Amino acid sequence: MDTIADFLTRVRNALKARHKYVDVPASNLKLAMGEILREQGYIESIEKIVDDKQGILRVTLKYTNGQPAIMGIKRISTPGLRKYTGVAETPRVLSGLGIAIISTPKGVMTDKQARSANVGGEVLCYVW
Repeated sequence: MDTIADFLTRVRNALKARHKYVDVPASNLKLAMGEILREQGYIESIEKIVDDKQGILRVTLKYTNGQPAIMGIKRISTPGLRKYTGVAETPRVLSGLGIAIISTPKGVMTDKQARSANVGGEVLCYVW
């Protein structure tokens, strides 16, 4: 099962249902992606809730005047077809209005951060 696609789908469905927050199974990669979404202003917060299993991430969603801050979220690299990019071909989402989340050797970062750090990596998703 693709856990990143599951995370993105849960967030997308919760936004459509106008939920205040969504709970997803925890992992370090999902936590790093959530921190990027929080830093970029797409979600209010992300917190890890410890339980006797793997833990839960509670993602508090952000709305402005009743409209969700995330207009679209799309998985790019899948387990069956990985998408990698070099520093020269780093994608721009909606001409810079959105972000691409990239997993690099220096950690998970946005497309802008990857360009400034001069690294490429696996393109996980687009958010706009």
